[in-house]
Amino acid sequence: MLRGHKAGAIRFAGTLLLTLVISALLVFCVELIVRGSFSQTLDFFRQPFRPSWTTVGLFALLLILLDALLGRAHHALLLVAPLALLLAFLAHQKSFYLGDPLYPTDFLYARQIMELMPLLARDRPLMAVGLAAGGLAAFLLLVACWKYWHRRAPVLSFHGRAARLGVALPALVFFGSIMDYATFSWARDRLQIIPMMWDQKENYNSNGFAIAFALNLPMAKVSAPAGYSAQAVEAIASPAAAATVLPNEPADIIIVMNESFWDPTRLPGIVISPDPIATTRALQSGHVFSPEFGGMTANVEFEALTGFSNAFLPYGSIPYQQYVRRPIPSLASFLRSEGYDTRAFHPFAGWFWNRTPVYQAFGFEHFMSQENLPTLESRGPLASDAALIEEMIRQADAAEKPFFFFSVTLQNHGPYAAGRYSDPSHTVSGDVSKKSLDSILSFSEGAADGDRALARLLEWAGKRDRHTIIAMFGDHLPPLGPVYVETGFMQGNVAKRLAPLEEMSVQHETPLVVWSNRTGPAKDLGSISPAFLPLHVLETAGIGHPFYTGFLGEIRKQFGVIDRNMLVSVDGDATPEWLRAKSIAPEIRDFQLLQYDIIFGSRYAAKNLFPEVASEAPGST
Repeated sequence: MLRGHKAGAIRFAGTLLLTLVISALLVFCVELIVRGSFSQTLDFFRQPFRPSWTTVGLFALLLILLDALLGRAHHALLLVAPLALLLAFLAHQKSFYLGDPLYPTDFLYARQIMELMPLLARDRPLMAVGLAAGGLAAFLLLVACWKYWHRRAPVLSFHGRAARLGVALPALVFFGSIMDYATFSWARDRLQIIPMMWDQKENYNSNGFAIAFALNLPMAKVSAPAGYSAQAVEAIASPAAAATVLPNEPADIIIVMNESFWDPTRLPGIVISPDPIATTRALQSGHVFSPEFGGMTANVEFEALTGFSNAFLPYGSIPYQQYVRRPIPSLASFLRSEGYDTRAFHPFAGWFWNRTPVYQAFGFEHFMSQENLPTLESRGPLASDAALIEEMIRQADAAEKPFFFFSVTLQNHGPYAAGRYSDPSHTVSGDVSKKSLDSILSFSEGAADGDRALARLLEWAGKRDRHTIIAMFGDHLPPLGPVYVETGFMQGNVAKRLAPLEEMSVQHETPLVVWSNRTGPAKDLGSISPAFLPLHVLETAGIGHPFYTGFLGEIRKQFGVIDRNMLVSVDGDATPEWLRAKSIAPEIRDFQLLQYDIIFGSRYAAKNLFPEVASEAPGST
């Protein structure tokens, strides 16, 4: 009997050792795929106290637990390995094209990615075919391996399964308990796991993909800033704040957020003829300093409509998907409360970026999406800017009340394949590959169409008797990938999140026009965060609001850019990594408290700063 127990213990120890070896190989493959560098992966494993070996232990525990549940030795590998390798591949692709790691919240918009797959496939058909064939082959291989191993794998005894559960379950529960990065953990500190939520690239580089991904699982939870209370908020939102002011003549307002609209003549050594954004250049008011690059349009849109900042939200979060769960004050809710007709336009599906419920929460009366817009003429593969603008003009001409229209265009969405337009009106030259020249031409044609759409809007508005405000800006730089490297515009395919201000500016600035048919273009706005757009639009319209022109107006006197990684004063002084500083400018701290209060908190500030949603405030009837 004793000899049998001893033999069983030896077999169990041997199984554990083999599981550790398998886990080490799996973690190495995951890191190799994510990092795309053998030497960097080796560096991750070289130091014995780095999180690499903790990750190996974590994978081993997960395999042991699942083996116990499945009842066969090493059967769990056929579940864990494909999932881990698939996530690693997705992480590498996202990092390559967008420059950011893969976050758990990315799967909230998996449907968006699937809808864009046909466009991506048209751009890279051979890659698409290869990925489809490879995916099918991998799936068939996995099914075959599962059937084979299920018939031949040793069946675990009751005692063997219980022993595995006894080892793995408590250890995994303990590991899960130390993943809350908001609280100090002695065990996490001893394991050399240092959450770096302010710098996610370094977070993933230092802690490895699996642990950094796990650290981001609680990301949807937003904790109250230090000092948040009714007294603190009410002191900021005092009754002395600027009151709502409306001019005798209400101004009609149209804001166009043009997809990937940017000045391609900024590319070094590239000559584009004629000027693709001539109208914008002649009337330009300044630049929008986009918090994103190459994608994540909804995050830019969130700032431009609400006046709130992504800087105060967890790194990698998507407010439209995670945080808009009740009415949120916006330009639309304010103007609607003042009798405006409020409409949002986007010629794609209403579920994209969760826009249908979000726009409703923002106070738009109507959302004109693919579902209820008339069929718009395409330019290239997508609905043209010209057709969208004409439909907006048609609806504006039919409007009986003052109106606020907000539109998100679609035509110039990437990728920018060669021959996207059959009738290009521009020429592009430069010392780069033909593929890059073709990509620049496709993008420039789309940018020129966006510029022409602006010219059409201005022409129409210029003939109107009513005061009309037109604003247009780009949401982010286009995902041109290798074009940036070949031209020397950037060192990599994607923009840096943290760099000297001069470098950050050229990689994040998009053109901005704010124009009135009474006074012409606003001038010298400089480089501003999208959160300041409501301020400048309302000022141009002669409208005052306690938050948008009052509170934000005071902030704007001192700061132009409030980016998660860069705070820029109106004098151009940059403070990188300001969120990590021991003290933050009082005005910015007040901004953070107010934003938390309205989006997540008790809305103590609503009565004085957002009277249009005061019914949401504590004690309202």
